Amino acid sequence: ALTFLETEAAAILPSGYTLDYTGESRQLRLEGNKFLPAFALAVVLIYLTLAAQFNSFRDPFVILAGSVPLAMFGALIFTFLRMPNPELPHWTNSFTTTLNIYSQVGLVTLIGLVAKNGILVVEFAKQMQQQGLSKLAAIKAASTTRFRPILMTTFATVAGHFPLILVSGPGAEARNSIGLVLVGGMAIGTLFTLFVIPSIYMLIARDLGGTLETLPEEDDGIGSQSSGSGSNGSYTDDEQVPTIRKRDSSNDRIDGPRPAVAMHLDPGNTR
Repeated sequence: ALTFLETEAAAILPSGYTLDYTGESRQLRLEGNKFLPAFALAVVLIYLTLAAQFNSFRDPFVILAGSVPLAMFGALIFTFLRMPNPELPHWTNSFTTTLNIYSQVGLVTLIGLVAKNGILVVEFAKQMQQQGLSKLAAIKAASTTRFRPILMTTFATVAGHFPLILVSGPGAEARNSIGLVLVGGMAIGTLFTLFVIPSIYMLIARDLGGTLETLPEEDDGIGSQSSGSGSNGSYTDDEQVPTIRKRDSSNDRIDGPRPAVAMHLDPGNTR
């Protein structure tokens, strides 16, 4: 809209006239062009941080490629659903916003929030591969095990930012823009992330050469004493586990009848 206004003003206004803005239009014109550099810088910083954490360049790419584009898609839906004519009533006006400076701040914030979902899955899958699982078995175990933490993170984020959508009064448009971007991006992005990240992990992540489909169950000390074969020092369930007890010489068994023992008690000896 501002570009169209500038083009028409240059064609209509006489020479020597300039065009200036006030309010949100001025803020958008001055700071709106800084969104792409800030967005790219945020992605690069997160990528380098994850690369140092995972000691790999593939895993951070899996995390960002499987979560950030989908979250951006979910957030931008609420900016493109608004009708071009703001005076025209439409059923989407109550939960849509424009691509203003506040929604751009929400998009940059959304990168760090949605990347946590990918971190939970990829980190656990890498640990499973290091313990001997195959690549496919590792991502399956990670997806099922980390499903509940991902939902908890998403619900907490959505519940924390949802009041911004319901705000009314002065400054409500700014808060509504940030709230709609964060809530929509986290909800829709998480839904697609649960299916896309495992697929990208299978295509890009490194295979550590594991062959197991499931991890072997660890036996505790008590179970190892009561199972096994007697020839190897362990015993089956039908065999009795030997116990070591302190021998009491006064209770030694004597075959045959016990001999009578005569004892003389001295009344003067109280010991």
